[in-house]
Amino acid sequence: MADVNRGNRPLSPHLTIYRPQLTSITSILTRITGNALLLGAILMVWWFLAAATSAEYFATVDGLVTSLLGDVVMFLSLWALWYHTLAGVRHLIWDSGAMLDVPTAERLGWAVIGGSVILTIITVIII
Repeated sequence: MADVNRGNRPLSPHLTIYRPQLTSITSILTRITGNALLLGAILMVWWFLAAATSAEYFATVDGLVTSLLGDVVMFLSLWALWYHTLAGVRHLIWDSGAMLDVPTAERLGWAVIGGSVILTIITVIII
């Protein structure tokens, strides 16, 4: 039977009143970076295929990869790779049942964010 008081019930909390937690934001960002890594991977595969095709085609693709846009995409892909790796390690720690209390989980979230930025900068400096 249909609920006749449907219009009198309160609405569920929405994003306008819900305060996202660091763990939920980092979890969403893990999914986003996992999908975004495809862009850098496709760019690298395209670059390798161009290298195997011809010198002219490689020069065209290499010009794009080494342009400002290509540098930005590759830098963000590098950050996404470090972030996704560290977030995966965090999830392995959580899967073991350790560090699940809220303060430690938040510290791990900040460690993933800070660690990914630091490791990205170190990688760019080394390379």
